[in-house]
Amino acid sequence: MMRALLARPRLRNWFYGYAPPERGTVVLGHRRVYIVPTRLGWIYAATLGILLVGSINYALQLGFALTFLLAGMGLVGMVHTTRNLARLAVSAGRAAAVFAGEAAQFRLLLDNRARHDRPALLVRHIGSGAQVVLDLAAGALAEAVLAVPAQMRGWMPLGRVMLETRFPLGLFRAWSYLEPDARCLVYPRPERTPLPVSAAAAAAGAARAQAHGNDDFSGLRAYQPADSPRHVAWKAAARSDDMLTKQFSGAAGVELWLDWSGLAAALDPEQRLSRLAGWVLAAEQAGAAYGLRLPGLELAPGSGEAHRSACLQALALHPRA
Repeated sequence: MMRALLARPRLRNWFYGYAPPERGTVVLGHRRVYIVPTRLGWIYAATLGILLVGSINYALQLGFALTFLLAGMGLVGMVHTTRNLARLAVSAGRAAAVFAGEAAQFRLLLDNRARHDRPALLVRHIGSGAQVVLDLAAGALAEAVLAVPAQMRGWMPLGRVMLETRFPLGLFRAWSYLEPDARCLVYPRPERTPLPVSAAAAAAGAARAQAHGNDDFSGLRAYQPADSPRHVAWKAAARSDDMLTKQFSGAAGVELWLDWSGLAAALDPEQRLSRLAGWVLAAEQAGAAYGLRLPGLELAPGSGEAHRSACLQALALHPRA
């Protein structure tokens, strides 16, 4: 019954006290902190009940004193359990992109703005069960890293996270939910296949041309402050008052295209994206200038980390069939 009611988004948001996703820093107010006795707490309460009945039956003054002392300790422990979690500030950090099948590293920054320590804080991801336990000193910051498995390509939101504590006595369990506005880009799972024959030959040719071009002197030009001292033509500078820089021929203009339409028709869209992702990694490792053609999208040939990330992002965000 309760689950059926909480299945309605508006009622669920009212019950938990927030509307996901939560942007910026989230402060866990007292209204968002829930607390119930643990199994040990129920045993503790039953023991106090037995002590109270025995003290009443036998009129034991010391029994009354012990019972009320233990009950007072339990109430104080309940207050400290809630205090260990309330008014804690939580914000989400940036999650680096991963490939499907790997674990996305979501980072949560916990800010203790109070003057007391917060020991034994459990941070758990509801969907995957990934969790981490940490201690937070007074006025300190701590980072909780949740390794959440990434199953599908595209943007993966963090989802709901629970913060829990049973400090100090373990008689009560206090917890709070939050759902930060955090997401991780998941690239398609790369298929480790070699480049096609024509593309592999082009990549090898580009790599050889690049290696050879670094040693081919092509002329002199005026010196610029950003030029490396190793490329300065010192002999020419000694004969004149002008600083000149040596120029070397660059790589041959070999362009490698990774084309969606060139793949086998038997491959489904996800398999095509996986193969193209593997080819992007192989072309980057070969040092080739490569471009990417997808339905409705074309990325000009290039190389380097930024171009690799742009190609993999295009593959990750390709519309699903």
